Amino acid sequence: MKQKETLLNTVGIDYTQNIDDIGDEHVATSHATPLREDAFEMDDDLKIELIEKHFREIMHIMGLDLTDDSLRGTPKRVAKMFIKEVFSGLDPKNKPAAKLFENKFKYNEMLVEKDITFYSHCEHHFVPIFGRAHVAYISNGHVIGLSKINRIVQYFAKRPQVQERLTMQIGNELKEALGTEDVAVVLDAHHMCVSSRGIQDVNSSTVTSYYSGKFEKDEQTRTEFMKYISL
Repeated sequence: MKQKETLLNTVGIDYTQNIDDIGDEHVATSHATPLREDAFEMDDDLKIELIEKHFREIMHIMGLDLTDDSLRGTPKRVAKMFIKEVFSGLDPKNKPAAKLFENKFKYNEMLVEKDITFYSHCEHHFVPIFGRAHVAYISNGHVIGLSKINRIVQYFAKRPQVQERLTMQIGNELKEALGTEDVAVVLDAHHMCVSSRGIQDVNSSTVTSYYSGKFEKDEQTRTEFMKYISL
C-alpha cells in the first residue's frame, strides 16, 4: 500500500481524496483549463516520444502482445493523435486568429451559427464528448468570418474538458474576439463516460448555456435565439 501511495503521489494525486467520486460528480476546478506553468517548454516531438513510451507500457501492463502486427504501431498512433489532433487545443499556438471586419451592411440583428459539430474528451475518464454547439452574437460595429466561429469552438473542444467549462471558454473568447457583450452559447452533448460506463445511459444528453449582454438581460432576445436553434 505504501509503495502505491508513493507512486501515485509522484504524479500529484492527493491519495486522501476519493477520485472516483470526483469524476462521477462532474467536478470542475477552474474556468481555465488546468495547465502547469511549464506546459509548453517541451516540444511536440518529445511529447509524442514520451507518450508513446508510456502508452506502450500501459498496453504491456494490460497484457496485450505488442509484437502483433495490429498493435505494434498503436502507441505511436495514440501519441500523435493526442498531441496533433484530439488535444491540440491545449497549445496556444493553435488558437485561431479572429480577424474582425467592419459591419458595412449595418446588420444589427442577431447572427446565429447553429449545429456546429464538435468532439471533445471528458477530463475525468478521457473518453469522448460529442455534440452540437449553437452560437449567436449581436454586432458591436464589427463582424467575424463564420468559419472562425467554428474554429473557436473546435479549439476549446480539443482539450480534456468539462462541458460547463467548455461552454464558458467559447463564450468568453467570442466576447473578446468580437468586442461585444452580446453573446450566447448553447452546447448539447453526449458523454461516453455516461453511455459506455457507469450508468450506461445511451439516450440522455447534457445541455449547457452561456448568456451575456442582451442575451442575459433581455428575455425576448434569449427567446428569439432559442427559437432559432429549436432546441
